[in-house]
Amino acid sequence: MDKFMIEAIEMAKKSFKEGGIPIGSVLVKNGVIVAKGHNKRVQENNPILHGEMDCLNNAGRIASYKDCVIYSTLMPCYMCAGTIVQFKIPKVIVGESKTFAGARAFMEDHGVEVIDLNLDECKQLMNQFILKKPEIWFEDIGES
Repeated sequence: MDKFMIEAIEMAKKSFKEGGIPIGSVLVKNGVIVAKGHNKRVQENNPILHGEMDCLNNAGRIASYKDCVIYSTLMPCYMCAGTIVQFKIPKVIVGESKTFAGARAFMEDHGVEVIDLNLDECKQLMNQFILKKPEIWFEDIGES
């Protein structure tokens, strides 16, 4: 596993420790971490602060994302995928998509390369959270 996904997993663990949904994200430009983020919907009572959104917000303004890769511990939802497509981030590396299939086809249909690593550690984090707080998980994915 590469160092960027390890960092995304650390961000997911941070969210979990804070009582939030364990999804972490890292934005990398030209091989350097530009920003990190994690899901803060619970912690900040913000319905759109998913891991990828927090990461991009923490990155601030970037003139061009053409040399960027975004890492996420879970397949991005349509909101996050829309932002990835809007900013023309060319590549997404995902920890897993078994827990949530997300918007892979949407991103690929818009030219984004999506790599799913299918990591047990990411699945275990999500399963642990869903068992503990299913109502928050279903709220997060719009199924409450």
